[in-house]
Amino acid sequence: MTGCTVKELCAAVGGTLLQQSGAVVTQVSTDSRSIPNRALFVPLVGERFDGHDYLDAALERGAAGCLTARKPASLLPDKFYIQVSDTLEALKTLAAWYRAKFAVPMVQVTGSAGKTTTKEMIAAVLSQRFSTLKTQANFNNAIGTPLTLLNLSPEHQAAVIETGMNHFGEIRYLGEMVRPTVAVITNVGDAHIENLGGTRQGILQAKCEIFENLQPGGLAVLNGDDELLSGLTLPFETVLCGRHERCGVRVTNVAEHGIEGVTCTVTTKREVYEVAIPSPGAYMIYPAAMAIAIGEHLGLTKAELLSGIAAYRPVGSRMHLVRCGGGRIIIDDCYNANPQAMAEALRILAQTEHPRRMAVLGDMGELGDLTEQAHRDMGALTRTLGLDTVVAVGPKAKAIQDANPDVLWFPTVAEALPAIRAAFTAGTAVLVKASHAMHFTDIVKDLESTE
Repeated sequence: MTGCTVKELCAAVGGTLLQQSGAVVTQVSTDSRSIPNRALFVPLVGERFDGHDYLDAALERGAAGCLTARKPASLLPDKFYIQVSDTLEALKTLAAWYRAKFAVPMVQVTGSAGKTTTKEMIAAVLSQRFSTLKTQANFNNAIGTPLTLLNLSPEHQAAVIETGMNHFGEIRYLGEMVRPTVAVITNVGDAHIENLGGTRQGILQAKCEIFENLQPGGLAVLNGDDELLSGLTLPFETVLCGRHERCGVRVTNVAEHGIEGVTCTVTTKREVYEVAIPSPGAYMIYPAAMAIAIGEHLGLTKAELLSGIAAYRPVGSRMHLVRCGGGRIIIDDCYNANPQAMAEALRILAQTEHPRRMAVLGDMGELGDLTEQAHRDMGALTRTLGLDTVVAVGPKAKAIQDANPDVLWFPTVAEALPAIRAAFTAGTAVLVKASHAMHFTDIVKDLESTE
């Protein structure tokens, strides 16, 4: 954040100045435990916490001042206090005001699956030419998005902002801060379907809120192989990316090389690209094609685009490869799970050339009425793929065993671990995947210690 005076901050959020100071704020934080010096502390209120309880602690640890939804009983000297009606709304207002200071390409990414992968791929490509701000980790919600935007600085020449949602109105809310010049929708899947009318049309409607804040002259980049997205008619320049003939950025000659990655040909109106993607899974063609579409739009050269794709690296527990002793390998993909992503991960596992292939699968959440059938479908797929060992964990994952009696099922991670360890013999490739709430990172950590 560039230096902002207290008066500027107060005016930006429409607050009331309870106490002035001569501070110049360079950072914004919502965490009183690790507050930077000269930071503005924003106390948030949740169902089980109230950041106002930690105002004094944050200020004593170095915060220059704070927002507050209520007048404190006492004010610390040399600190500023700005009273607002709602601190979360004030954080949003502040981020929107601050983002307006930057006339840079602003890419907003949403979708049912692949948001983080696509964000990272686009950022890797744009970074070949521009100093690029990107959403860190999965800070893609009503708190993470404004904090990301408030990290913009004069050196940044582009930004790639990931936005997630599980209810109507969330993408609109986040877009009011981001105000993208490029809007990306990766796909329309089943994630959060129970909160969105129980249909993919409902999910599509929620994702399309991204266009409400797309700036005039903006670009829409869509998955052209998604029937719902490809049928959209938008008042913006639109680029479809995918394998279908209708796609303006078309992918052909796709060849999977197991865990080593994917090669393909990407053809645009401008150029033909022979692309090597250093990450497994045929679905990686979509982030690569979208990154090329956006890179071309912003004037990058062929060499820059190809170098950017080659520079891509997965983050967190997203198809992260962990090599262990005895020729063992862990495919850590346990950040989250939905039916489409789990099916694709299983196919990647099946393509590996390791002597033994094992899948450890857990509950997929927020599928509503689709829950049982989606898990049964995974069980049927594991049977078709002929995997050596399949372990299912969690109450919902019981349906995986129902569809494939060879599956070993356990109600909890703790109960499953002995069987997983025993099956993780020399030469085994294991996929570990479930919704984040299952805490499958504990399984990965346990297996990482295998010698």
